[in-house]
Amino acid sequence: MLDMNASAAEFEALTSRGREFLGTDYAILAGAMSWVSERHLVSAISNAGGFGVLACGAMPPELLEKEIEATKALTDKPFGVNLITMHPALEELIQVCVRQNVGHVVFAGGIPSAASIKAAKENGAKVIAFAPALVLAKRLVKSGVDALVIEGSEAGGHIGPVSLTVLAQEILPHIREVPVFVAGGLARGEAILGYLEMGAAGAQLGTLFAASKESIAHENFKKAFLKAAARDALPSMQIDERFPVIPVRGLVNEGTKRFMRHQAEVVQKFQEGTLDKTAAQLEIEHFWAGALRRAVIEGDVENGSVMAGQSVGMVTEILPVADILAALKAQAISALAARAARA
Repeated sequence: MLDMNASAAEFEALTSRGREFLGTDYAILAGAMSWVSERHLVSAISNAGGFGVLACGAMPPELLEKEIEATKALTDKPFGVNLITMHPALEELIQVCVRQNVGHVVFAGGIPSAASIKAAKENGAKVIAFAPALVLAKRLVKSGVDALVIEGSEAGGHIGPVSLTVLAQEILPHIREVPVFVAGGLARGEAILGYLEMGAAGAQLGTLFAASKESIAHENFKKAFLKAAARDALPSMQIDERFPVIPVRGLVNEGTKRFMRHQAEVVQKFQEGTLDKTAAQLEIEHFWAGALRRAVIEGDVENGSVMAGQSVGMVTEILPVADILAALKAQAISALAARAARA
């Protein structure tokens, strides 16, 4: 006989550190997705007991301030703000978060400096950063971050080269000073449970939330998720090592095929001498300018950038975020109960 109450209590114990750190009912934070992680989705996730995270992306400081205020008008629950470390106005963005008393600041897109971490914590905010390797995780902890996210290459959007399975084995047994959240390819409670038992404090998910009912993403964008299999979400490729391409995982479409042709044409122009190296690199980098907005907001899923993690194959219906969170918890508790029954 399955003892669901005992299993639920065990699950609560496993997630207690993550829930306490986030101030939420679930030890689950949402990945910050440009054009998707805006006030409506962020507030919906926080109101449902998860932890929403605003994606600042390329926003100027004044726009971020308005978005934070608009999110506060929709929820009184905790939420965070994701800042890109390479943003030219990073210092001003941090001050916006300080001024708005943002409870959690998430640094992404690089390793934040000790000065940025200190500035973000000025009013008592907690700082979260991404650790792509154990040595960097240790350095970030020494720099004063309050929590880490380890994100595997299974994730959507900009990715590193290492899978979550490997990162978890490398980092979780050795970092105990701060909570560590796992991310990349997660869509089932049983999988999250496995990482919790390895020492994770919780999990970060993006793809499931991008296709949720509350997501403002275009209907075409969500339908593309419903049709896709895990193998359809592939990283962008570079064809010449002289012109590096930051890998971005998304659904293969006409745009990704055209990007390969575009790279080849640019490399040829460089070899012919009609473009210098800097101009050629810029032409490659500018190809995707506005492509994410075209897919998410305008619904052009053939030519836009349809960023998605490999968990996209497990998106089978468009659900409210409250149902997504409840299902993840129920799956984990059922797995614990089944194991206890076998024992």
